[in-house]
Order: sequence, then structure tokens, then C-alpha cells
Amino acid sequence: MAKKITVVISQGQSAHPDKRGLEESLVGGLLMERGLDVTVIPHLYDLAPDSTGMLCLQGIAGDMILLSWLYPRAAHWTLDRNGIKGHFGQTLLKSDADDEDDAEDDEDPSGEAEEEEADDKSRVGGRDLPNRTIYHLQLNPHAKAEPFLNEIQRIVAEASVETVGLMGWIQGAPKPEQLARYLNPAAHNGNGSSGATGVPPVPTRVAEAPERRWYPVIDYSRCTNCMECIDFCLFGVYGVDGAETILVEQPDNCRKGCPACSRVCPENAIIFPQHKSPAIAGSPDENAGGLKIDLSVLFGAPNAIDIAAQERDVELVAVGRGAVGLTVGIPKRQAGKEQAPKDELDSLMDQLDDLDL
Repeated sequence: MAKKITVVISQGQSAHPDKRGLEESLVGGLLMERGLDVTVIPHLYDLAPDSTGMLCLQGIAGDMILLSWLYPRAAHWTLDRNGIKGHFGQTLLKSDADDEDDAEDDEDPSGEAEEEEADDKSRVGGRDLPNRTIYHLQLNPHAKAEPFLNEIQRIVAEASVETVGLMGWIQGAPKPEQLARYLNPAAHNGNGSSGATGVPPVPTRVAEAPERRWYPVIDYSRCTNCMECIDFCLFGVYGVDGAETILVEQPDNCRKGCPACSRVCPENAIIFPQHKSPAIAGSPDENAGGLKIDLSVLFGAPNAIDIAAQERDVELVAVGRGAVGLTVGIPKRQAGKEQAPKDELDSLMDQLDDLDL
């Protein structure tokens, strides 16, 4: 018997007919696959920790394939912050625009590969990961279900044939029909319906309508626990756990639409999954949406720190507090740092200065 895999479809926040059509096409296609449980939940990012949808996800003990409208890195660490942990599964699905790219240019959305590179920084890391894999497929790149179904078939085919132990199901709080299928697989088909009755398989659907939320998600594969976010945020969002590790303690204290703490994070470890900028929303490319060196700074435009301070001041004023500008919680990463040798950008700056424009 193949190793049990659960496919979870996280619905989009809007009920746009194209999005709903893709989601339902996926459900229909997945129900035709043997060896899969199919679960449909509301938008992952909006689920509260004690919501039905989150409890449903926490009850899944084996490998999981999550299809969502979030970047894979954002989805993975949103699960992690809610205690749904696992190793980041590598997928081969590319967007339409990436189909012609060479494999050597592929990014690792999880950031796990970055930890393996030579780096003198100590990162928080994955922290006590169970022996399971979570695969993430972002729904945005394709308008049709076929590419996703093909990739899911590939993942299932390559999964270990090792069965999930009975205690694993018990720890995962199985439903009665799941336990019955485990104990007597010959009497059931791959989707939880009895082959003898001919009853068509149905997915598990979580009927819930959560409010839209806005809060930061920490990518611990990048986080160095520098605490700059907790120093910068003045709304009580961040805290530390018993091991003095940074965490998002009061997520709903975050001011809706404000990504300021993400801008000041030196490791790009803070994600706002619903932000319009890919770099802040969890794109694997740190520089998505802009050059690594912001050339606008050359012409007097504000840099990321200035923008973050301005965004924070707007929210402080909105709640009746005073603006603090650059006086509170601004990173001092350059303090005491030895001056590096001049590079091409420094030379360009010197040439601009010489022009005396």
C-alpha cells in the first residue's frame, strides 16, 4: 500500500469565478486519483489558530501537498507558525514564464538550501521537524488544472511505499473512515469510499468564513534572531519564547497593510503573504520587484529604512500616538563596521559627485 498523502486546496480570498473554477477542477481531478485524501479549506493565511480549518490541518499526520494562492515559502512558514511542521518538498512545477529556463537557475523556495551554504551566521532553522514532507504548489502560474494534477501524480509516484504506522494515524486524530481504510485497505478505494457500494468519493470541506487577516510570518530558515523586528515594531506584535527565540506573539496587533518590519529585516526573513511586492510576500527571489541595489537612492528617493519609518509613523498617528521617525528601533548594522573597499557603485557615486550637478 502506498504511503498516505493528503492533498489540501486552500481557496483564494476572493470568489472570482476563474479561481473557483480552477479549485473545483482540481478537486474533481484529484478525486479520480487513488491513494489520496482531498481536503478543501478557506484561505490558509486567514485561518485563526483555533479555527476548524487549522485544527483539520493539524490532524493530518502524513505527507501533505498544499495547493494555495500564496508563494510556497509564505505558505510553508504560515503552516509552521501554527505547529504544522515538515520538511519542504521539492517540486518540478514551473510557471508558464519559467518553462524555458534552465534547471540550474531554479530557486529553492523554502530557503532550506541556503542553510547548507557556507555562512558564518547562526540561523534559527527548521526546529524539531517530524519525519514528513510538505509539498507546496502555487496556484497562480497556471490557469488549467492539468499541470498541477501531473505534478501531484509525479509526487505520489515517487513517494515512499512505506505505510504510515497506526500510531501515526492516532497521533493525527484520524476520522473513523480513515482508520477503517487503514485497517482494511482492500475494502476501500483510494478516496475513502467503499468500492462495493459504488458511492462516488467526496472531499473533506471545511465550511468556514474567516475574516481577512494581516500579520507577519517568520521564515526561520533565514532568521538569525537578531531582534531588530521586535526593536522596530511599536505595536506589540513580536515576542520571544522560552528559548529567547523571536516569534510573532500577537499577530492581530499588526496594523493592516503595514509591512515596515519586513523592510528593516536584514535577512528578508519576515513575510507578509498578501503584500503586493513579491519580495515582501515571500517570493524565493529576494530582489523580486526591484534591483538589489536600489538605484533610486542615487537620486534622492527614500531607501527601505526611510520607507519603513514613514509607514510606522502613519500607523502610530492613526492610533493617536506620536510619530518617532528614525529615532526608535532603527537598525544600527553599520555602526562600528569597517569601511569596505570601494566597488563599482562607489566609483559611480564619486563620478556623480565630480559632476557637481
